[in-house]
Amino acid sequence: MKTTPDVVEISLGDRSYNIHVGAGLLIEAGALVRSAIQQPRVVIVSDENVAALHYARLAESLSTTAIEAELITVPAGEHAKSFEHLESLLDRLLELRVERGDAIIALGGGVIGDLAGFAASILRRGIDVIQAPTTLLAQVDSSVGGKTAINTRFGKNLVGSFHQPRMVLADTDVLATLPERELRAGYAEVVKYGLIDQPEFFGWLEKNGTHVLSGDPDATRHAVITSCRSKAEIVSADERETGSRALLNLGHTFAHALEAEVAYEGRLIHGEAVAIGIVMAFDLSTRLGLCPADDAARVRRHFNDVGLPVTAASIPGLESVRPQVLVDHMRQDKKVRGGRLTFILARGIGQAFITADVDEQTVITALEEDLAVSA
Repeated sequence: MKTTPDVVEISLGDRSYNIHVGAGLLIEAGALVRSAIQQPRVVIVSDENVAALHYARLAESLSTTAIEAELITVPAGEHAKSFEHLESLLDRLLELRVERGDAIIALGGGVIGDLAGFAASILRRGIDVIQAPTTLLAQVDSSVGGKTAINTRFGKNLVGSFHQPRMVLADTDVLATLPERELRAGYAEVVKYGLIDQPEFFGWLEKNGTHVLSGDPDATRHAVITSCRSKAEIVSADERETGSRALLNLGHTFAHALEAEVAYEGRLIHGEAVAIGIVMAFDLSTRLGLCPADDAARVRRHFNDVGLPVTAASIPGLESVRPQVLVDHMRQDKKVRGGRLTFILARGIGQAFITADVDEQTVITALEEDLAVSA
């Protein structure tokens, strides 16, 4: 169903761009893309599953404005964010003789957005990229803000660049094709925005989160737009994460450690790890006497109510991991300064803050308790 899209601006001077949010945007993509690119040629990068669902519609729309489009597909899954697949993608782009004036369209979830965005940032020292996110997680988080990266054996997103897109096209209709698990995982990132600095939005989600997850178009649109506006405000103030943008990593210090420990296998996907990580962050905040226990309980209860995991011990293979192993993974976190771990903690719902003043033994004790809980 086509609707008039909402537009959210990322204000970054000459790198400013718009996030378009609405139903049926892929059908209208041709005119929007034509207005943003230097010359009428694009390469659409997608994974095999997403391409089968959405490529034809996008390519047809581009053809109506005389844009030449070619398709490159990569395997689906987190393992595509690797040096191997980055090299393969760059080779294919060069085989196609992609020029500096051409553009890449990243059609897919966070993996495609990261991989294609990073390739665009380094190909011929930088070409344009347009993000066309097809998952809830990508629409509200990874497609916005210009972070691009691949994973290494040392951890998640450790090799990458800041490369802002020319625009973001968030077609909420495509979310209907998402598996339920992927939709729930993306919802964890939606909740994050309420917990950072919008307690009223978290309250709305407590009442309406099930409507978002059931595909209600109005609830979904509101959730996506509110999330994008929240991220736009933070990114516009701190593009390269030298300060407040780190708040967007609420729960991610724990989450990335958990993902690294399971080697990015399907038993734990990113949004699930974020839900567990956020619960851990609130529990740690309570342990430190910073956050009311009732607020931490509300966070745990809401994630549990919508079917997201709330403890690492519920993930196969993590029930027996040693806390020190997770802390060692955290040492590769990009927020580490002078060897000290940095956490995003909370003084309550909607009151997140950044701190490097957390004793490591306190973290280990908190992890020991979490890993002892199986539900």
